[in-house]
Amino acid sequence: MDLLERVLAGSAADPGVRGVILTGSHARGLATAHSDLDVTIVLAELDDPWQHRVRNAELDETVCTVEALADTSVQRRRYGFRGARVLLDRLDGGIAALVERQAVPTPAEATEAARAMLDAYVNQLYRAVKSRRDGDPPLAHLDEIEAVPWLLETVFALHGRLRPYNKYLPWELSTHPLPGDWNVLLTPADLPTGALRLFPAIADLARRHGHSDVLDSWGTDLDLIMASCADAGRLRVGHRPVARRDRHAGDP
Repeated sequence: MDLLERVLAGSAADPGVRGVILTGSHARGLATAHSDLDVTIVLAELDDPWQHRVRNAELDETVCTVEALADTSVQRRRYGFRGARVLLDRLDGGIAALVERQAVPTPAEATEAARAMLDAYVNQLYRAVKSRRDGDPPLAHLDEIEAVPWLLETVFALHGRLRPYNKYLPWELSTHPLPGDWNVLLTPADLPTGALRLFPAIADLARRHGHSDVLDSWGTDLDLIMASCADAGRLRVGHRPVARRDRHAGDP
């Protein structure tokens, strides 16, 4: 009996277990010789709603309550359930539904995240272009690198999705492709130098999703960013030109 079979057998024999969920590389078909087994055991009762029960080179076993699994407020945890496999469901599909709810944001959640992440992305780019303007390329480059996580958060939220963990970005793009040219634009090897270069395309996407007010709130700072983007090279997404638009003035 292999390790997963032993975990399942133990869970099946425990009446307090409501579900067993396989996550991580094994669930996504990406396991290597170095991959541990990521399993979440859902219990009826638990003193601490989330806790690690086993963590070693072979097994990473987390236990949680049904109520904790239903809680989608912890964003960093949610993508872990993308591509998860429900191996035991004593709630007649209830565990599977909660896993899907973790992995897929509601339209309202995606909209809220898109607006917040877009503003953070613009803020980080503004820091980068100020460093570039002030003649400090190393600091500008560092700021551009720090903008990449916000870039990914923004793009995926605008598409109604959770940002994948970096390790699973290629898997996400291959198994759940984004529309248009985004799969190519988000090639991992190009992202470290893509924060400014991709901004016109992301701004265009954000405007088409109704978030012009977030961008325009940056006033003339946005013009400074767009001028730097012109140096990095303009992009087209889905064969649509990235258009420059009039913006209202704001605080520097």
